[in-house]
Amino acid sequence: MQKVTAILLGAGNRGAQSYAPYALNYPHELDIIAVAEPDEERRAAFTAAHQIAAEHAFSDWEQLLAQPKLADIAIICTQDQMHYHPTLQALALGYHVLLEKPMSPSPEECVEMELMAKKHNRLLTICHVLRYTAFWTAMKRVIEDGKIGQIVNIQLNENVGNMHMAHSFVRGNWSNSDTSSPMILAKSCHDMDILSYIMDEPCEVVSSFGSLMHFTAENAPAGAPERCLDGCPAEATCQYYAPKYYLGTGRGWAGKFTTDTSLEGIIEALGTTPYGKCVYRSNNNVVDHQVVNMAFASGATAMFSMCGFTRDNTRILQIMGTKGDIRGNMEEHEFTIHDFITNEKTTVRVEASHEGHNGGDAGIMRSFLREVRSYAGGESESSASVSVRSHLMAFAAEESRLNGGKPVKIEELHQRLAAIH
Repeated sequence: MQKVTAILLGAGNRGAQSYAPYALNYPHELDIIAVAEPDEERRAAFTAAHQIAAEHAFSDWEQLLAQPKLADIAIICTQDQMHYHPTLQALALGYHVLLEKPMSPSPEECVEMELMAKKHNRLLTICHVLRYTAFWTAMKRVIEDGKIGQIVNIQLNENVGNMHMAHSFVRGNWSNSDTSSPMILAKSCHDMDILSYIMDEPCEVVSSFGSLMHFTAENAPAGAPERCLDGCPAEATCQYYAPKYYLGTGRGWAGKFTTDTSLEGIIEALGTTPYGKCVYRSNNNVVDHQVVNMAFASGATAMFSMCGFTRDNTRILQIMGTKGDIRGNMEEHEFTIHDFITNEKTTVRVEASHEGHNGGDAGIMRSFLREVRSYAGGESESSASVSVRSHLMAFAAEESRLNGGKPVKIEELHQRLAAIH
């Protein structure tokens, strides 16, 4: 098997812990030979783990992409608003690109990246990793086999989980759309992509409602300080009290904001990073709940609901067809098919994976490397062209939400973007 070489831009959680481990687990398939990462500790740790030469470790992506083409592929895991420029530059240098989702918080930039990949005849694959999990691929097979007939309606709930919500979207990197992306892109573009994947037809009209309802200063406990460690009177009753969580059941999450995960290291980080701030006094503005209604070309409809106030962190769905329905829970790794004609009920259980995103992280790496090795033109499973379609659903949903739920036609949105280009 031909080994593929790679450069990595951004050695944070997704880059270093989700995709790069594939090179350590399957060294005969992938070798990461250069990295760009501004955090010195992360850069040093990644360089050591992957035995990268000192001259191939850079503090920013511009330095790395200023070099002549070093490898076959570029894995780009910078922050959301830093995807556009390195992607265009990597494509121009001749790299096939694996890009973390979302493509960009700008619809114009998404379309431009799609066009540039075609211009340079390079793969641009977007990390919609759910497509590569056993759960969703098994469900897709059932639908393609006609087991439930034609899809009429889908109901998909994304249970974000209250502590995941607080960690990532109130205190974390995706808390503010001005510096990252709206929630519908940052978290739920996975869901827009899965709905597009399952329906396999154009979405025509979208409407949406949602708001930041709870994590606001108005809901702060009386006397709550800026930081939990500053003596919060609600320490015993607040579910989001940072020391209780990050030194207890959520200790594993502390490794996402500090490299020193000792008790002393975590406490120090809670005093200096956003993860120690009161959730009601954080610099957050993304919604904590949102619903999206969609109408597809065939007349089928879908309803998506994202909520940050759930006990579990999973996706629950019901797909209703003309001959049967499917009900499933991603976290339980199973779904049930009800046949309306025979009244038979069949449960499909997929094996749980220890790899990230239920095997989706390794799955997309495996698929992308296979596509790179055999590349002779064409598109990948989750190409930019495919992803732009689902991204436009997300952009339309956010436009609708900001305009009181007014429906947005996808084709009109697409025409507006085409006019710009």
